[in-house]
Amino acid sequence: MKKLINKPEDVVKEELKGIELAHADLVKVYYDPDFIVRADAPVQGKVGLVSGGGSGHEPMHGGFVGKGMLDAACPGAVFTSPTPDQMLEATKAVDGGAGVLHIVKNYTGDVMNFEMAADMARAEGIEVESVIVDDDVAVEDSTWTAGRRGVGLTVLMEKIVGAAAEEGRSLKECADLARKINGQGRSMGMALTSCTVPHVGKPSFDLPEDEMEIGIGIHGEPGRHRIPLEPADKITEMLIEPIVTDLPYKEGDEVVLFVNSMGGTPLIELYIVYAKAVELLAAKGIKVVRHLIGPYITSLEMAGTSITLLKVDEEMLKLWDAPVKTAGMRWGI
Repeated sequence: MKKLINKPEDVVKEELKGIELAHADLVKVYYDPDFIVRADAPVQGKVGLVSGGGSGHEPMHGGFVGKGMLDAACPGAVFTSPTPDQMLEATKAVDGGAGVLHIVKNYTGDVMNFEMAADMARAEGIEVESVIVDDDVAVEDSTWTAGRRGVGLTVLMEKIVGAAAEEGRSLKECADLARKINGQGRSMGMALTSCTVPHVGKPSFDLPEDEMEIGIGIHGEPGRHRIPLEPADKITEMLIEPIVTDLPYKEGDEVVLFVNSMGGTPLIELYIVYAKAVELLAAKGIKVVRHLIGPYITSLEMAGTSITLLKVDEEMLKLWDAPVKTAGMRWGI
């Protein structure tokens, strides 16, 4: 294992220290339990947005804490759910009197722990709503989920709903918007290599040089099938087709196209995928009106990509374009 770490057991704490030092203008970091909140939290009269999950997917979620996106993020150990006490303390820290929305990726530990935290927060008088993200079309049930996994759509949801909360919309309005986004977004990913979890010290799975895994999860969970390596255009088609047919997307739809690096794939390759994806969508009469390209929801150093499509309307586009200022995403400010 070659990694820029000290001790595997110290990785998350030391990462949080780096975030604290690098982005003190944007966030505050708390320890024991660990969580990150925006520097001006709590914002009075504003719905607080809290998300979280295992570390190793950076910049998600901690890199998306700040104006126009999340109010707090709870980092678990690498590929391991945060604990309910982290989620509870984060919820309390961002409660500005308008309630708190939990955005939860559909993984068993995340769902269970966020449910416990929400119940405890309600017992302390905080109004809490939860929305589950389950956009992965690759598999119906996976290693750590009942139902579909929550993947790339999480990033788009945190941005759009974060803008809605910044506008002063109510907790119900923010939750309804999040559920609408979940209903209109789909994702699928693939891997060229495995990744190595620090405390395990060896690759999560074996993937020969001449093979690829289609439909992989963000923790290295198995996908639909393992097949011989194909050119980028063919791989892009293998990802786009199941996404488009699942919703299904149709002629005349306008979409945000998100081409994501799993951590080890450079931008030069992502732009090749993006170009082919736009071509394939255009042939179906689907118009790409906004895009996001880069490593936003990663799986440590895994080489591979995921594609997310979100069908949008004027309201969603306005919220997508709204200013955002976080460590991992910023524009309009």
